[in-house]
Amino acid sequence: MLREVAENVLRRDRIVVLSGLALITALSWVYVVSLASDTQNMDMGAEMAMPRMQAWGFADFGLTFGMWAVMMVAMMTPSAAPMILMFAGVNRRRREQGVSYVPTSVFLAGYLVVWAAFGVLATAAQWGLHAVSLLSPMMAITSPVLGGVLLLAAGVYQWTPLKHACLRECRSPLGFVLNEWRDGRWGAFSMGLKHGGYCTGCCWSLMALLLVAGVMNLLWVAAIAGFVLLEKVAPGGDRLGRVAGVVLAGWGAWMVAASTLTVL
Repeated sequence: MLREVAENVLRRDRIVVLSGLALITALSWVYVVSLASDTQNMDMGAEMAMPRMQAWGFADFGLTFGMWAVMMVAMMTPSAAPMILMFAGVNRRRREQGVSYVPTSVFLAGYLVVWAAFGVLATAAQWGLHAVSLLSPMMAITSPVLGGVLLLAAGVYQWTPLKHACLRECRSPLGFVLNEWRDGRWGAFSMGLKHGGYCTGCCWSLMALLLVAGVMNLLWVAAIAGFVLLEKVAPGGDRLGRVAGVVLAGWGAWMVAASTLTVL
C-alpha cells in the first residue's frame, strides 16, 4: 500500500514538473512563431522593411535581446528536461526524509540565466552584423563566405574535446547531481548556472548557425532545436553529433569555395 502511494506521488510530481516545462516551452514557441510571422509580413512591402536599414538604438537592442532570450528558452528547455526532472526527484526524496529542499524553479532559473547571457552576446553579434549591412530582413547573414565560415567552424567544433566534455555532462543527469550537488537556494541556483554553462559550451556553435539561414526562419530554428534534443537525449547522440560535424564542415567548405570561385 505504501509503495503504491509513493509511486503515485512520484508520478504526480513528474507530471507537475513536465507540465510546467511544457507550458514554458509552448509559450516561448508561440512568441517565436508570432514574431517570425510579423517579420515575414513586414517583408512584403519595401516601405515597411526600410526602417531595418537604420542604425539601432537601445530599444532595438532590448527588443532583439528579448527575442533571443525567449528563443533560447524555447529551444533549450526540452533538452534540459532530463536534468530538471532529476533535480526535482532528488528534492522530492529530501522532502520526504524531512531534509531541507529547494523548488525546482530555482535550478531552472540558474540554467536560463546562462542562456540569457548568451542572448546578450548573440544580440551584440547581430547588432554588429546589422551595422555593416550583412544581415537580411529575416536576420540571415548575406555573405556566403561568412556563412560558410560559421558552418565550417561549427562542424569542426563538433569534434573538439571541449564539445564532448560538455556534451557528456549534459547527457549524464545522475552523474551531474552526484558530483555537483549543493544545498540551499544559492546551491540550487549555482547548480543551474553550472549546468547551463555545460549546455552553452555544448551548443553555442549550433545556436550561432541561426544567423546563417535566418533567425526568423522557423524551419531552421526547429531543425536546430530538434538536433540539440537528439544529441543530448537519444542513444548514440554523441556519434550523431560527430556525423553532423562532418556534414556542417563539408557544407561550409563548399559555400566558401563556391563563393571564392564566383568572385574569381
